[in-house]
Amino acid sequence: MPDRQRRAAFYAARPGGWRDWWTLLHPPYTAWHLGYVAIGAALAPHLDGMRLGATVLAFLAAMGVGAHALDELHGHPLGTHIPDSALIAASAAGVLAAVGLGVLGVSRVGVILIPFIVVGPILVVAYNLELFGGRLHTDVGFALSWGAFPVLTAYVAQADRLGLAAVLGGAAAFALALAQRSLSTPARLVRRRARRVEGVVTLDNGEVVPLDAAALLAPLERTLRALACTVVLLAAAMVAARLW
Repeated sequence: MPDRQRRAAFYAARPGGWRDWWTLLHPPYTAWHLGYVAIGAALAPHLDGMRLGATVLAFLAAMGVGAHALDELHGHPLGTHIPDSALIAASAAGVLAAVGLGVLGVSRVGVILIPFIVVGPILVVAYNLELFGGRLHTDVGFALSWGAFPVLTAYVAQADRLGLAAVLGGAAAFALALAQRSLSTPARLVRRRARRVEGVVTLDNGEVVPLDAAALLAPLERTLRALACTVVLLAAAMVAARLW
């Protein structure tokens, strides 16, 4: 396959140096899931910009940095050259920063935030290191951890309680995260494990369409890009409507 298709993801940079850290952050996916944070906050009865900013920073640290560093530590699926020691340090720093922000938030939100501060790091470690026999490292586990959880946490950080809007929003994020996995799993298979892809599709009129890696990846990754943009723009629109 061409070099671009051999990379671990459509957003992956050429390996080496600072580019490895760019790839590690999974920029479109991190933005996508931070969008769930903004959506959860915007669904709350009142929207506090400071609380939203702190919640976004906490998830950026725990998920964008901590979770992704742990994932790369577990077999280097992205093929980066980042040393394991740096990955461990980045993961620890990200999770601790998120916990620290959460602890500070308890003074304003209340004790209802504590379960989320406890569950968050557990999800990061258990999912990305495939603990408990990988029971959490499933499509459902992903959708709960990176879809529903950010919405619920952000809502509680704003409203100091859970509400029906949070549950419905969390369910929507859960469904979107399942859709993401159904697209990203075969895309990762082609990019990271396939040595060669070849075949044809024969149409009713006898026309033969070549089937190669590019043909398989194109619809999957176009949809992933579109969904990432959709969630980010929807989140921005919801926050703008509440703040301005």
